[in-house]
Amino acid sequence: MSERDYAPLSIACVRGLCEKIYEKRKFAGVEIEKMVKDFSDANNTSQIKRLIRVLGQDLMSSTSPNVKNGALMGLSSVAVGLGKGCVAYLPELIHPILACFSESESRVRYQAAEALFNVVKIAREHTLPHFPLVFDALARLAADPEPQVKQGAELLDRLVKDIVTESASFELAAFVPLLRERMYTRNAFARQFLVSWVAVLDAVPDIHLLEFLPELLDGLFKMLDDPNSEIRRMCDVQLSEFLRSIKKDPSRADFQAMINILITHAQSPEEMVQLTAITWLKEFVELAGAALLPFASGVLAAVLPCLAYADDPRNNIRETAATVNFQLSKLVVAEAAPAPDPPRKGEGEEDGEGLRVASVVGVLTQMLHHNSVHTKVAALDWILQLYNKLPAEMLQETDKVFTVVVSSLTDGADDVVRRSLAVLAEICSSSTQRPGDLDSSPYYYNFLRALLRLLAADENLLERDLRFVATMVDVLGTILLTAAELYDLRQQLRAFDKPATHELFKRLYACWCHSGVSLLALCLLTHNYGHCNALISTFGDLEITVDFLTEVDKLVQLIESPIFACECERREPRAAPRDSGERVCVADLRLELLSGAQSAALRGALYGLLMLLPQSDAFHTLRNRLQCAPALDQPLALSAAAAPAPADIDFEELLREFTRVQRAHRDFRLVDRSRAKLLDKPFA
Repeated sequence: MSERDYAPLSIACVRGLCEKIYEKRKFAGVEIEKMVKDFSDANNTSQIKRLIRVLGQDLMSSTSPNVKNGALMGLSSVAVGLGKGCVAYLPELIHPILACFSESESRVRYQAAEALFNVVKIAREHTLPHFPLVFDALARLAADPEPQVKQGAELLDRLVKDIVTESASFELAAFVPLLRERMYTRNAFARQFLVSWVAVLDAVPDIHLLEFLPELLDGLFKMLDDPNSEIRRMCDVQLSEFLRSIKKDPSRADFQAMINILITHAQSPEEMVQLTAITWLKEFVELAGAALLPFASGVLAAVLPCLAYADDPRNNIRETAATVNFQLSKLVVAEAAPAPDPPRKGEGEEDGEGLRVASVVGVLTQMLHHNSVHTKVAALDWILQLYNKLPAEMLQETDKVFTVVVSSLTDGADDVVRRSLAVLAEICSSSTQRPGDLDSSPYYYNFLRALLRLLAADENLLERDLRFVATMVDVLGTILLTAAELYDLRQQLRAFDKPATHELFKRLYACWCHSGVSLLALCLLTHNYGHCNALISTFGDLEITVDFLTEVDKLVQLIESPIFACECERREPRAAPRDSGERVCVADLRLELLSGAQSAALRGALYGLLMLLPQSDAFHTLRNRLQCAPALDQPLALSAAAAPAPADIDFEELLREFTRVQRAHRDFRLVDRSRAKLLDKPFA
């Protein structure tokens, strides 16, 4: 090209700009500064524009790095020469420089950073209209692999930050989307650059970055698990600063816009991310209160699994999650409580906002499949609380809840089983059509059938230690003898006149064998007094414990109660059978002491029971009762015919089964005691 093509630059000046040596380029740059000052003083804008075009287009189009570096030096010199007047030419100056940041040659990128620094330093706040382009260039330079380029970019970055923080015309709303879209980079240097910008802007009192936090929060949390410890520290510090600002002025925070972000990160496998997110959730629930109830299902999905960390080094996560769980449950209780006055709607609230019961129940039933006992217990506590506080809403969810809670009865943890039973009891009682009448609940018999199916399908559910089995039989025996709901069953057993009843007796006998006293009560109820004597005769081989004597004492009290009397006249009218001619009224056990075919056997059984008792209140009560009975050779007119022993029951075989079961109990106690002695023995 001729000298005319480079005008107003001379060929010598162009050669100087394109020199590889920096000092020669600098000398040519000084010449351009003087030229531009002369043009500016003469108000010769056409020549200035011509000069910028030669530098920014003609020379920049070269593929030679040296020529590009010369063009960059020239553009920088033009800005210096123009001073504040460069503002009128900023697009022509800045755009060619920014294009050089994409060059493969690191020297060109470095010179571009230096040139842009000079232009921005002179134009200051007037460069803000071009800020998106400048920020994009800075973000790319921050991740530059060349240390020298990064060093130049850091100087430029500090300058731009100073301009932004000092300017009142900086448009934060336009900048935040630029920041957000770059926060998902994986480059460590770019992440440091972005977090530093967030920190700088948040530190300026007049820049209200907190209002835009929902757009930045997800990116900050994603950076919190960066392998680089410095980046993690920077993010942690900045998140802590944001949380401090929220706690100081909650009205500026958009809790609902951020809650789902926290819920997502509270389920992160990274400990630091999870703890930070749950800590934020704790503060949000406390600060926002009922406004977060629509998000309760998500919060529970995040915090309930964290309760599994009970015996884990991450117990600080568990403790924080437990606090969130407690705070949320208090909000539900407060919402369910009747308000003295209709609450006013807060700003932005609409009708229908509040706890979304169906979503919450969906999460809670899912949590019942979790591996952690603590998580399942918390979920069941929630379900029980919802039934207590929001029974009408829960009624619609009962079918879903019932099936899952019934399956939890097979859980290996006693706490889970106990709470499952509590929930099922609440379901049965809350769904009754008549208060207190379980028979009117559609779920009561469904529960019983489901329980029997579970026991039949999984024999392991019945494999408990024998001490528990004996206790359970004692409880069941007491229920059989005392529960009003089992009136018909007791009448059936008293009559003892049908094959089905005999079969039921044999089934009960096999189970009741685990408790000698309960089995004796069953035989007394069914008028099998002869077998009662046979049973009592084996009691001498049993270990007479305090628990055994306590059960005997209870049996004596039951004998003195109306249980062993005729209940026909005491039955409630609604439960009375229709007069079909088949009504059976069984004589009072105590009346059978007077006379009858089985009177002797009954007396023998009761005397045997008396001999087992120490001289306690029960002993004197039973002795007084027996002393009231006349001698057998003085029969009274009041008597009842005794039924013959059923042919389909082998009492000898039943007695052998009782002896076998009791022998197993004795062996179990011996092993248990031996194990206890070994555990108590000091280590040698």
